[in-house]
Amino acid sequence: MFRAIKKLFFTAPVIFITGAAPALADGHAAEGEQLYRTLRCAGCHAVGPDAKNRVGPQLNEIVGRAAGSVEGFRYSRAMAALAEEGLVWDDENLRAFLTAPSEFLPRTRMGYRGVRKEEDLNELLIYLATLTPETNLGIAHIEPGDPEVAAEILAIEGNVEYGQYLSSTCVTCHQASGDSTGIPPIINWPADAFVTALHAYKSKARDNEVMQQITSTLSNDEIAALAAYYESIQE
Repeated sequence: MFRAIKKLFFTAPVIFITGAAPALADGHAAEGEQLYRTLRCAGCHAVGPDAKNRVGPQLNEIVGRAAGSVEGFRYSRAMAALAEEGLVWDDENLRAFLTAPSEFLPRTRMGYRGVRKEEDLNELLIYLATLTPETNLGIAHIEPGDPEVAAEILAIEGNVEYGQYLSSTCVTCHQASGDSTGIPPIINWPADAFVTALHAYKSKARDNEVMQQITSTLSNDEIAALAAYYESIQE
């Protein structure tokens, strides 16, 4: 059944995702993470270390996972039938399903019309490839060129109130609500990812003159405070 369905959809170029790479040429996991929220995927599917099934199954390790295999989730009959046929959520099948769920799998319970823009789909798939039980949403914010931050710096416990005070500089560009206006949102980042990103700008491993200038004035304790504050904000 699913072999026949695949023939209808696999005419577009395919990106093969082979590991939990934070970024690939045709997209970026951070942008995919934002799409995961704005496309309302997160409302039905949980991810991260404490992910539990919601309206839909949790999506940790979705890339390469056998269809219908999440323990404790009650799948539709249509999905259960695909599972019996041995469908695996590889890049191709995920791409086809997310493009048009009801066409890929008639009678699916997933009431989403599909991701129509190829660029959005590429970025979303790259983000999904980062999800494992040990990782969380913050992995998308760490880039391949970011230098490793010393353990003692990552261990600094940031003061949330002080971070809120320091954040007045951040909201000059970043939306406090978490909305994106071409500048990525920074709320609800895991502290380790936030600290790593700011130190990458401070060391000029990341190329953004404004961020390099701002972070050059911040101490390790101030970076930790900002990280603690933005991690504490819930959407």
